[in-house]
Amino acid sequence: MIRNFLRVAAVSPRVFLADVEANVKTIADLVANLDKEGVDIAVFPELSLTGYTCADLFQNRALIDAARCGVVELADMTSGCQTAFVVGVPLMIEGKLYNCAVTLQKGRIVAVTGKKNLPNYGEFYEKRWFEPFNFEYNVIQFPGYDDAVPAGDILLQYGCAKIGIEVCEDLWTPIPPSSCQALAGATVLLNLSASDSVAGKFDYLKNLIAQQSGRTVAAYVYASAGYGESTTDLVFDGKTIIAENGTIININKPWQLDSQWVISDIDIDALDHDRMARSSFETDPASFDVVELEVRDAMPDDEPLRRFIDPMPFVPKGETLDQRCFEIANIQAHGLARRLDATNTKTVVVGVSGGLDSTLALLVAARTFDILGLDRRGIIGVTMPGFGTTDRTHDNAVGLMKALGITHREISIVPAVNQHFADIEHDPAVHDTTYENAQARQRTYLLMDLANKARGMVVGTGDLSELALGWATYNGDQMSMYGVNAGVPKTLIRSLVLYFAEQSDEATRHILLDIADTPISPELIPADAQGNITQKTEDLVGPYELHDFFIYHFMRWGRSPREIYLLALQAFDGRYDGATIEKWLRTFIRRFFTQQFKRSCMPDGPKVGSVTLSPRGDWRMPSDATQFTM
Repeated sequence: MIRNFLRVAAVSPRVFLADVEANVKTIADLVANLDKEGVDIAVFPELSLTGYTCADLFQNRALIDAARCGVVELADMTSGCQTAFVVGVPLMIEGKLYNCAVTLQKGRIVAVTGKKNLPNYGEFYEKRWFEPFNFEYNVIQFPGYDDAVPAGDILLQYGCAKIGIEVCEDLWTPIPPSSCQALAGATVLLNLSASDSVAGKFDYLKNLIAQQSGRTVAAYVYASAGYGESTTDLVFDGKTIIAENGTIININKPWQLDSQWVISDIDIDALDHDRMARSSFETDPASFDVVELEVRDAMPDDEPLRRFIDPMPFVPKGETLDQRCFEIANIQAHGLARRLDATNTKTVVVGVSGGLDSTLALLVAARTFDILGLDRRGIIGVTMPGFGTTDRTHDNAVGLMKALGITHREISIVPAVNQHFADIEHDPAVHDTTYENAQARQRTYLLMDLANKARGMVVGTGDLSELALGWATYNGDQMSMYGVNAGVPKTLIRSLVLYFAEQSDEATRHILLDIADTPISPELIPADAQGNITQKTEDLVGPYELHDFFIYHFMRWGRSPREIYLLALQAFDGRYDGATIEKWLRTFIRRFFTQQFKRSCMPDGPKVGSVTLSPRGDWRMPSDATQFTM
C-alpha cells in the first residue's frame, strides 16, 4: 500500500429501537466484516447503541444503564478486531445526560466525546433530554471495565492521521467543532448523525459535507441513522457519505432495509500537502487532548486502493466537461483579449499546422476577436510546410482557416532551412536534433517578423504537457508573445477542440473532428511513401495520457515517483503494464528536471487550472536541480 492512506468506513446499521443488546450484536458483526476489509476506522450513527428516536425513554434509567453496559459488551465482542470504530451512546456523566461518541478498538474503550450543539427547533427537541457536551477534560468509568476512559475535547491519533469527531447538528452551525479540530491538526473528521429525510435535504447535506471538507482541507466521513428508527413523525434513510477536500468520493444508495456502509482510502499525504501549501491555513493545536490508536499493519503495495484513481485527472467527466471547457475557453480568450487591449493591438499571428495545439490557439484567437468586436481578418494564420508536412494536416489547417474567415498566409520553410543547413554545414540527410530544431526556429522566426510587419503579436500554441516535458525547441516554438495554451494539458486540449466542434457548423465540425483524430506529431521528419506521418510524438516521449497523469500527481500533490508508479498501476490497469509505466515515468522525471531552463523564460499565458508551470506563479524551480529517483 502507498504510504499514508487511511481506510475509513461510514456505516448505517439496521436499528433495533431501545434494544441495546440487539444493536450491540449488529454493530459487532459489522465491525468484524469491516476488519476483514482492512478498515482502519469506522463511524456509526448518532445514538446507534439505542436508536436516535427513543424520545422520553432516554429518561428511563434502565435504557441508560443498558447503554453504558453495552459499550463494555461491545468492547469485549470486538476485542479481536484491529478496526477502530466510533458509536453513538447516551451517557450519564456527573448527573447529566449527554449525547456521546465513544471510540473503541481491540477491546479498549479509547475515548469519549460528544455533541456540543443540540437542535431544539422544528422536528428536533434534544434539549428535553441532553446537555451540550461542553466540559473540560475528564475521565469516566464504565461498569466492569477497569480503566478510566478520557472524555472531553479529544483528537485520535492513527499513524499519520489525526481524527476529529463531531455529532450531527455540530456540522450545521456557523463554526462547526470540526473546523477547530482541523486547525488543531485533524485531517479526518467523523460525524455521527441522525438526519431525517426531508425532500431536498439530501442535496443540501451533500453540498454541506463537501464544502466543510474543502474548507478544512480534510476528509469528512458521515454516517446517519437508517431503517429501524421510529417513523412516528420522521423517516431515516441511512445516508453514508465520504468526502475529501471538497469532493464527495463515496456515497451509498439510501433507502435500504438492511445495514450498509461505504469504504474509501483517504489520501493523508494529499491533505497534508495542501495544508502545507496554503499560507492561510494557520494551525492552532491548543485545547485538544490526543489519544493514540493502534495502527494496523501496512497493506502490501499490490493491494488496490479503495478509491477511484482517475487515469485522466485533468479531464472532467459527464456534464461537468462542457461547463469546464466553457470556463477554460473563456479564460484563454479573455486573457488574450486583455493583452490585445492593453497593447492596443488589432492583429495576431498564429502558426497553424493542422495539429491539436495550433487548432485550439486559433479557435481561442477567433473567440477573442469576437469578444472585442474585431474583424477576424486581423488574425493571420500561417501555414509553413516543411520536410514532414502531410496533406492531411495541411488541408485541415487551410480548411479551418477558411471556415473561420481569417487571413491565410502560406510560406514554405524548405528553401530557407536548406540555406541554413548549408550555412552551418549540416547534412540534410541526417535527421537529428539540428535537422528538427532548425525547422522549428525558422517557423518562429517567420511568425515573429510577420507580427512585427503587421504590428501584431504572435500567439503561442505550446501546451502544459509539452512545457512539462520540454518538448519544444528553445527559442523556437517555445517562444511567443502570449501563450494561450500554456495552462492546458494535452489530454484536455483534445476535449476543448471537441467542445468547439460541437458548437460549429457541419463543415467546421468535420475538420475539427479529423484534427482531433490525427496522430500528434511535430512533422519535422519526412512522411512515408504513402504520405503518412512517420514521426509520432507519443512513440518518442510516451503516451500523453500517462504524462498528464504523472504531471498531475507530481505537481498537484507532490508525490514521489514510487507513489506515482503505484497509483498509475491501478489507474491504467489493463491498458499499460508495469514495465511500460515505469519506462515512461523515468522519461518524465528525466525530462521534467533537465528541461526547466525552457520554462524559466516562458512567455506570459493564463492559468486555467490547479496545475501550472509559470515561473512567475505556481512553479518556481532551479534549472539545475538533481532529479528524483524511482
